[in-house]
Amino acid sequence: MRDQVHELTRDARAILRPQVSDVDMASVEGTFTIRASQSFMEWLSGPVVKAVLEVAPRICLRFEGKPNNDAQPLRDGSVDLEIGRIGTSAPEIRTRALFHDHYVGVARIGHPILENKQVTLEQFAACNHVVALQEGDAIRSLTGALERIDLTRNVTVVVPGYPDAMRIARQSELIAIVPGSCLVDPASVNGCSTLGNFNLPSPVATFKISALWHPRMDADPVHRRLRDIIISTCHAVYSHEPLSKPEY
Repeated sequence: MRDQVHELTRDARAILRPQVSDVDMASVEGTFTIRASQSFMEWLSGPVVKAVLEVAPRICLRFEGKPNNDAQPLRDGSVDLEIGRIGTSAPEIRTRALFHDHYVGVARIGHPILENKQVTLEQFAACNHVVALQEGDAIRSLTGALERIDLTRNVTVVVPGYPDAMRIARQSELIAIVPGSCLVDPASVNGCSTLGNFNLPSPVATFKISALWHPRMDADPVHRRLRDIIISTCHAVYSHEPLSKPEY
């Protein structure tokens, strides 16, 4: 019970701590741990690091992978901020929406599938696919639509994440499914120019990407300032919709 009481006391003190707005961020030292997916690391870690270090040059940003939606790292304090989808097992966790996303198909510029105004299930299934394990069961509605007409994806390559799938699709005849946000280049609002994209042949649910943190950190002035920087950076990158949402 001693450990549980210690944790409750720590949380209570953090929540009741007065909010301070005049923290000298330039002199703040310490480590701020962010848990995020491979996709975040690929496209947003650079802009986030730049924005944070401009304000807090002595801070050490530590990035960790996000293998699941378990809230325990936020609860036990081993992670300060998480970027991703909201889990369902931790109703106390604070959240703030970053952007809404949706899945698209991608292929190298010049791939025959990009010549179609609307790709059909048959055309989609006829291609060879590179599949990201990160996808999980996110597109099960599309898988079900294929199965109802006795079709499946012809999976040729399986890779860990969306960045890997995009690299392979860019240099081959394989197609992939990725979030539309993956096609946004943080350095330019023109987006990714090396891959073409197409609407999937059957509707797939959109999803929301959020910043998540434990309520004991709400009043912490350093945490608040750092998370505001990170959230505003993500908003700036995705202030323009990367792609039109599909119409069916």
